[in-house]
Amino acid sequence: MKRREFITILGSAAAWSLAARAQQATLPVVAFVSGASAEAFAERAGAFRKGLGETGYVEGQNVTVEYHWLEGQYDRSPALMADIVHRRVAVIAALGATPTAIAAKAATATIPIVFSVGQDPVRLGLVATLARPGGNATGFNFFSQEVTTKRMSFLHELVPKAGRIAVLVNPASATTAEITLQAVQDAARAIGLQIQVLNASTSREIDAAFATLQREHLDGLFVAPDSFFSIRRVQFVTLAAHDRVPAAFADREVVAAGGLMSYGADTLDRYRQVGIYTGNILKGAKPADLPVTQSTKFEFVINLGTARALGLTVPPSLLAIADEVIE
Repeated sequence: MKRREFITILGSAAAWSLAARAQQATLPVVAFVSGASAEAFAERAGAFRKGLGETGYVEGQNVTVEYHWLEGQYDRSPALMADIVHRRVAVIAALGATPTAIAAKAATATIPIVFSVGQDPVRLGLVATLARPGGNATGFNFFSQEVTTKRMSFLHELVPKAGRIAVLVNPASATTAEITLQAVQDAARAIGLQIQVLNASTSREIDAAFATLQREHLDGLFVAPDSFFSIRRVQFVTLAAHDRVPAAFADREVVAAGGLMSYGADTLDRYRQVGIYTGNILKGAKPADLPVTQSTKFEFVINLGTARALGLTVPPSLLAIADEVIE
């Protein structure tokens, strides 16, 4: 190859690289903020991208997605959101933990926010009303607290002789813990169960909670919905199997890993819905005009292998209504 041809090719390649970088720099940036970890929520991040794709946005082609994983360290939320706002991203998608949504709302009144929360977003101060959010935030409400009564009743049906149940909450997510405990107390009272509240915000404290379960001879465990607990699902499954503790969870992923049962909103569907809203906002829709979407799809999942290992017989009535039975 002649020197002149080589220089021409090299110059063309450099120009293409610069053009590609310039194009990448001009793409709208979405800040995806999760309270969990990339490993634990990889499938959910994929569902978010699927929702974006349904509106015509493909990561790396016409939108850039920056992933921020708090890994259960909710105290990092305010500083992270301040940095995100300083860089003037196009949309903040706050998922997986109520503290991330609250921190996003506190950090900006102008950058659009799409949230996914289990509590009432009006009560949390995220929106004015569900039908007309009125500000810079909208999103998805997946009723984590509203399904507490049903999740507790399913656990009671699986363990009908249970009299005392431990309820594990994460004090680092104070709002979620408070609302969960209120709902659990009402549910337990209606069923005739006694509850003992346990706290955990570290892996060592989860170990300590299981030690208390054994020491107090409690009959089961109700785990509050929390991103940190989702990250530690293998630890939960291992301890519950070792100590032979029937446990109820909010997320299907824990049951797939070996947990006994879960009941809650379809997690992949809600992440997809947040992706759709994010794409609509990128197209020009205003959060103030997008009503908060509420869950319509719920999952009741039972792990039969785990039930057998615990010596439990799953009633035919529960098998009949289960959305998924894992052998």
